[in-house]
Amino acid sequence: MKGALGQIMQQAQKVQDNIKRAQEEIARIEVTGESGAGMVKVTLDGRHQARKVEIKQEALGEDKEFLEDLVAAAINDAVQKLDAVTKEKMAAVTGGMGLPPGMNLGF
Repeated sequence: MKGALGQIMQQAQKVQDNIKRAQEEIARIEVTGESGAGMVKVTLDGRHQARKVEIKQEALGEDKEFLEDLVAAAINDAVQKLDAVTKEKMAAVTGGMGLPPGMNLGF
């Protein structure tokens, strides 16, 4: 049994290392969300930090509330894209683990 337990521990350490490596890779990713047919673009990094906001000149002619809505929609679009990339990368790492449904290991 000691041999089997040792193998499980080694496998768990390998998975943990792979998860850490994937998290570091995700932190370096940048995604851009947009709204208003590209009038507003927001770029986030993998830690959900805003890196860049672009507002086209024609958007500045709109009223304040409309522009605020465009910025919020662009942020939400970027967050959704980042979440999709994160799930994809983490699924590649944890794919063979046979985790129960709903168990997400913190990501």
